[in-house]
Amino acid sequence: MTTLCAVGHNGGDVRHGYGGVRMSEGAETAAGARGRGARVSMADVARRAGVSSQTVSRVSNGSPSVVPRTRERVLAAMRELGYRPNSAARALKRGEFRTLGVIVFTLSTTGNVRTLEAIATSAAQEGYAITLIPVAVPSQDEVLGAFTRLGELAVDAVIVIMEVHLLDAADFRLPPGLQVVVADSEVDDRYGVVDTDQISGSRDAVEHLLGLGHRTVHHLAGPAESFFAERRARSWRQTLQERGRPVPAPVNGDWSAESGYRAGRALAADPECTAVFAANDQMALGLLRALHEQGRSVPGDVSVVGFDDIAEAGSFLPPLTTIRQDFAEVGRLLVAKALRRLRGEAEDPGATLVPTELVVRASTAPPRG
Repeated sequence: MTTLCAVGHNGGDVRHGYGGVRMSEGAETAAGARGRGARVSMADVARRAGVSSQTVSRVSNGSPSVVPRTRERVLAAMRELGYRPNSAARALKRGEFRTLGVIVFTLSTTGNVRTLEAIATSAAQEGYAITLIPVAVPSQDEVLGAFTRLGELAVDAVIVIMEVHLLDAADFRLPPGLQVVVADSEVDDRYGVVDTDQISGSRDAVEHLLGLGHRTVHHLAGPAESFFAERRARSWRQTLQERGRPVPAPVNGDWSAESGYRAGRALAADPECTAVFAANDQMALGLLRALHEQGRSVPGDVSVVGFDDIAEAGSFLPPLTTIRQDFAEVGRLLVAKALRRLRGEAEDPGATLVPTELVVRASTAPPRG
């Protein structure tokens, strides 16, 4: 939700009417106040409608105790004067602000953007606005500062979209009264967690490649400090070990296509590499370029599986086999979990996991020979 504040020009009283119609004295006085930057008050509306301020308050709050004719007179006065009820004051009285805060580290990744979009849509459907606080550096001080700012901005609950272990620190203290829900991270039971099923999705990727007949699967991993990358790498390694297959040394990127290209050059130069599980689709795109430049065909020489199923994955050359994440469901569940915590409703312990789906396209095939 965006709030626009219109500030009038300084100057004398406005004495002419709008559209050639002269305003009454009460409306003229209120309009003059608006022209000087003052907000139309409940008392202005009461004078214009010929009722008490208490009656205006009842109409603003939707009270059924106001008779229809009086209600319509008050509403007409509100429209004429451009009166906007003070939602902040009403929120303080009710003890709720109908606003969810969102702390996010970066909007450069597909997952964060799509999750944020889903949060905004789901919140709006529930009658909530969102206030977004980007964090430049995922440090404890930065995250605590974001929580403090959201507390000052009067939000009911906070959703964190960030790969952080910072919230578990013993000396980390939240502003009192805030309910917190975290997306895709490992935190303790103080917070609600919604996570994509990273383990199952990564296992499906590796088992798909092994099922095609590849002896083992190399891994193009995400950054070492990433929760997502660690979970996916752990599942890749465990799956190979459970199948009694060799576990090649992983190579790391930073989620970008360029890092996938750099790491992919080493994989492309390894003649033993016939299958690669990339920890996200962007790095898989860079890997495809590296393989092409080395003269290794996909999937003829090397099969490639990504993770995310970004919108462009089906347009890669060749179209990319990948693990689809349901970002819309993650966002919906984050909002639902935040609202349940606000209502004091019981929750199941542990993280709520959103299933993934293997999407098979043309980038995977049985090995040659």
